[in-house]
Amino acid sequence: MTDLAALAATLAAHPNVTGKRDIDAVCGALGLGQYSPGRPGDDAAALRDGDGWQLMATEGFMNDFVAEAPWFAGWCAVMVNVSDIAAMGGRATALTNALWAPDAATAAEILRGMAEASAAYGVPIVGGHSNLRTDRPQLAASIWGRAKSLITSFDAAPGDVLIAATDLRGCYPGAADTFPAFLDAPHDRLRGDLALLPELAEAGLVRAGKDISQGGIAGTAVMLAECSGVGIEIDTDAIVLPPGTELARWLVTFPSFGFLLATRPEDAAEICARFAARDIAAAAIGRIVDGSAVTLLAGSARATLWDHAAAPYLGLAAAQEPAHA
Repeated sequence: MTDLAALAATLAAHPNVTGKRDIDAVCGALGLGQYSPGRPGDDAAALRDGDGWQLMATEGFMNDFVAEAPWFAGWCAVMVNVSDIAAMGGRATALTNALWAPDAATAAEILRGMAEASAAYGVPIVGGHSNLRTDRPQLAASIWGRAKSLITSFDAAPGDVLIAATDLRGCYPGAADTFPAFLDAPHDRLRGDLALLPELAEAGLVRAGKDISQGGIAGTAVMLAECSGVGIEIDTDAIVLPPGTELARWLVTFPSFGFLLATRPEDAAEICARFAARDIAAAAIGRIVDGSAVTLLAGSARATLWDHAAAPYLGLAAAQEPAHA
């Protein structure tokens, strides 16, 4: 087995990547498919509303994470949700939360994280559910937003360039594969960075995209490929890494600001320049191709990371739209 093949095999088996397969089981149980209302598989549900789109998303958090890092969990409840709205080309409008804790003192640190992130990103918390008499802390949050022009997971097309845009002004907090770049960031910077996504959508520069989530670049690329019914080739030599970071770790890292975007070749330079103007690393790291495989490239070497036709990932592969849709 070559080094590249070994990397592909390691990524395909990594818990950050395989964890996204839970979506397949849930959608199957609910009878949801790509053409169900809201189009499951995107970063947020999008419902047509006049001349735009209403956006809705929800994030929940592992109990151990909430217990061990309550402030960070509270912040992330806001951060990952606003990222989901931005990934759709939208602007967030409001949040709600659902919080369980054994007492008010335990809940306080979680809520402090949420309140500080709400202020930082300029998105109000407008309600939710609270229970302070449970045996452990648990947290989920929902968000609403609005988009004038959508960025979806379903519209990447062969011939498109794949761009990775990531804020590298951060660091790993420890052994976890998370890369926060917000800890010392001014509020106006955080808001301005996220505003790039709807601006790109409204300028017609982005064909499709997703935020880089728990699956990292690897898992996010598989989700984008499956939803759009395409293959993706990723040039591992083109990926911009934080200093001192190994490629294998970065490919499964969840950054606080990261997006994979598919665009026409003639628009790639402008997109990268807009991110660079805000000191965000953006580079063309691959291309959209015919087929169903996400393939890693390194020089002349090639290795398949995932073939969504042979092994469905989200179970939301592109299909012919029903006549009644």
